[in-house]
Amino acid sequence: MKKARITGLGSYLPKRILTNQDLEKMVDTSDEWIVTRTGIHERRLAEADEFTSDMGVAAAKKALADAKLEAKDLDLILVATLTPDYIFPSTACLIQAGLKAKHAAGLDIQAACTGLIYALSIAKAFVEAGTYKNILIIAAEKLSSIVNYEDRSTCVLFGDGAAACIVGCEGEGLEIESVCLGADGEQSELLIMPGGGSRNPTSAETLEQGLHYIKMTGSEVFKHAVRRMESACKECLEQAKMTEEDITWVIPHQANERIIDAIAKRFKHLSSDHVYKTVHKYGNTSASSVGIALDELMEEGTVQKGESILLTAFGSGFTWGAAILKKIDGAQK
Repeated sequence: MKKARITGLGSYLPKRILTNQDLEKMVDTSDEWIVTRTGIHERRLAEADEFTSDMGVAAAKKALADAKLEAKDLDLILVATLTPDYIFPSTACLIQAGLKAKHAAGLDIQAACTGLIYALSIAKAFVEAGTYKNILIIAAEKLSSIVNYEDRSTCVLFGDGAAACIVGCEGEGLEIESVCLGADGEQSELLIMPGGGSRNPTSAETLEQGLHYIKMTGSEVFKHAVRRMESACKECLEQAKMTEEDITWVIPHQANERIIDAIAKRFKHLSSDHVYKTVHKYGNTSASSVGIALDELMEEGTVQKGESILLTAFGSGFTWGAAILKKIDGAQK
């Protein structure tokens, strides 16, 4: 049986840049404070009339072109997002219409920052079971729509963006060697947007209390993130019957440079430039962060045939996961 593989990649970043100096004028913070604690220098923000589905369509078109496919070739569209255009209909359906992918089914996935890895697991299962041939995964976020720019503990962290990949079983690309997932709902209050669902439906009171913004207990999230991503990496390596020395590149979730560095310390054989970072220029783009970083790494052309890439992420829920990808040619089974 052929393993599922990523045959096309694409990403999209809005043009508008929000720098640390811009934030100094908006909230009680400083460039030094932000860089020291997060490593972030700037982030991208979508325009007022630019939505999650728009960014998803833009990234998807690049992934389709990279895979040398057309929208009509798609069987399924999976969209990982916590900032959908609407509660319903799904953003996957809006993107399906935007691409004119009339033969594709559509489904949204909500696993916060781990969303792309969750989607990879689903796509891998469908492709290897023979259910679908070509699956489009999109991770897209307009986090600026739920960030309180008066809360310096969160507004400095987040940016907007989208990533996309095509998963199939033929052609050259990145073979999906293994994927592992985890969750712990008992920690859900530590990273949450309380308002807007059935528990706290939108009202004058929820608006007044600011319940429609991201709320985060940063120090606790940090501790859980490092521990859970490290365990996910270990589990994924064991599942693939690989060791840390078999990994050539690591792409952690781009949440915070200190978290990335803590994960990197586990891979002592890797030089710092093989632990890929985009957090300094994009901030935390939630589900799309590892996808954007993966697309940029592959665009650089430095990943060689046979080399393995380890992705890992952690997000609200809590959710976490890891995936191992290996660069192959089209002839390899």
